[in-house]
Amino acid sequence: MGRSDPEEGQPPASVKPPDGGWGWIVLLGCFVITGFSYAFPKAVSVYFKELMHDFHVGYSDTAWISSIMLAMLYGTGPVSSIMVNQFGCRPVMLVGGLLASSGMILASFTTNIIELYLTAGMLTGLGMALNFQPSLIMLGTYFDKRRPLANGLAAAGSPVFLSALSPLGQVLLEKFGWRGGFLIMGGLLLNCCTCGAVMRPLEAGMKRKMERVQDKYEAKEMLPIGERAEEAISTIDGAKKSKKTKKKQQPRKRKKLLDFSIFSNRGFVIYSIAKFIMVLGLFVPPILLVNYAKDIGVPDTEAAFLLSIIGFIDIFARPSCGMLAGMKWMRPHVAYLFSFAMLFNGLTDICSARANTYTALVIFCIFFGISYGMVGALQFEVLMAIVGSQKFSSAIGLVLLIEAIAVLIGPPSAGRLVDAFKNYAIIFYLAGSEVVLSSLFLAMATYCCLNQGKKTPQPEKTPSVGGGSDTEEAESDAQEVEDHAGDNHHLSHSTNTAVVMDSDAVNHVAEDHSADGVEQPADEGAVPVPGECNSGQTVERERF
Repeated sequence: MGRSDPEEGQPPASVKPPDGGWGWIVLLGCFVITGFSYAFPKAVSVYFKELMHDFHVGYSDTAWISSIMLAMLYGTGPVSSIMVNQFGCRPVMLVGGLLASSGMILASFTTNIIELYLTAGMLTGLGMALNFQPSLIMLGTYFDKRRPLANGLAAAGSPVFLSALSPLGQVLLEKFGWRGGFLIMGGLLLNCCTCGAVMRPLEAGMKRKMERVQDKYEAKEMLPIGERAEEAISTIDGAKKSKKTKKKQQPRKRKKLLDFSIFSNRGFVIYSIAKFIMVLGLFVPPILLVNYAKDIGVPDTEAAFLLSIIGFIDIFARPSCGMLAGMKWMRPHVAYLFSFAMLFNGLTDICSARANTYTALVIFCIFFGISYGMVGALQFEVLMAIVGSQKFSSAIGLVLLIEAIAVLIGPPSAGRLVDAFKNYAIIFYLAGSEVVLSSLFLAMATYCCLNQGKKTPQPEKTPSVGGGSDTEEAESDAQEVEDHAGDNHHLSHSTNTAVVMDSDAVNHVAEDHSADGVEQPADEGAVPVPGECNSGQTVERERF
């Protein structure tokens, strides 16, 4: 695999997202990948008791397996970005699926906990990271108008797979033991390769071929059959070939493996800071919820059911929020909707800090599931709107790295505070305050820094959709438009030259029709240019 063409990983800006068609298959693949990436580290926890018994280790030792998976999923974001920019999305996803599967298969033959860290933790986590990020990139290339809905549907894979993989893991553990369960789970992860295979890159090559065939067909239809018609066709082909030769002779700009210039985008910087603050407290309540319920006297089965409530609500909250974000009146304000979702989530944590009954905890889970689903559905949609599809591969890698740091700080710190104070209310207050702070920061910074900057007219620069101008992307888009216009002008000029060569023949045919008493339009002598056909041109072709 060599260096990829622009069509391989990220299509050129001139390729319009189809917003459907094969994009629905890509969405299905992204749904499966998102489900495995987020649910698998949690579903593996059903095997922890057997691992503790076989390897004579404690719960904290086995919990590092899931922690390493998540750390690899978030922390290797830049590595995945570099590979996507170098080789394209589909090859990276195929390799990632093989790594994820081989990690679980090798884990079934391990003899100590360290080997489990290296296989099930690092290898499987790396494989899932190489699948998760490219799938989101491909989703952004296939959807534009329906992208919020597509992101919401893809994000719903996380709660759906979590509710399916956990019971499946328990069944596999009872029938085949943890080694057999790991082996079968490794086989299931091979479906990531199938999802990677359907990530067909958008290509403009077929469109160019159709245009060339259309040009030749129109030239033969409009001009009399003979040597001059062949000369006209050769003139068109020669003009295009000379243009391509000039483009090949120009030094091609080397594509950056990881584009750090996105930090010059104020919208991306604001988003990254807000996301870091949010992740510090976002995952803390669901992690501590079951233990908190048990401490206040809730039975074990009912305490575990609280997470099922969150997952069930989450399944419906994510697509619904995606549909809301995709509405025309809401689409320009999606950053504010994301801020509201974070504010809703943070206030839910704060208001439920003093919940001491099972009914109160159920109400908390309902509202937390709604707000958590809204955050999950909007987080990547806002990032796509800010940086655009061309720089999304680098942006998501850097954002996931920032999130990895926050994930390693937030939940462990909350656990230490619980051990020190033996008070869960403090943790809920702290986690909720962090999420509320991130929402207020994102909303105020978006309004003050980005919207105020839009009021200053900048005719030569196109601001990005989510606020914050992306100067390099705008300039490159403008240059592509100029090149495209130059191609059309050159082709039109070459065709007009060929038409002038045959003007005598055309006039002769027109005189013959006039002699037969056929009415001629005033502008009959103007022969249509290929690629600019209308109804009048169709009539003239039939007369010739």
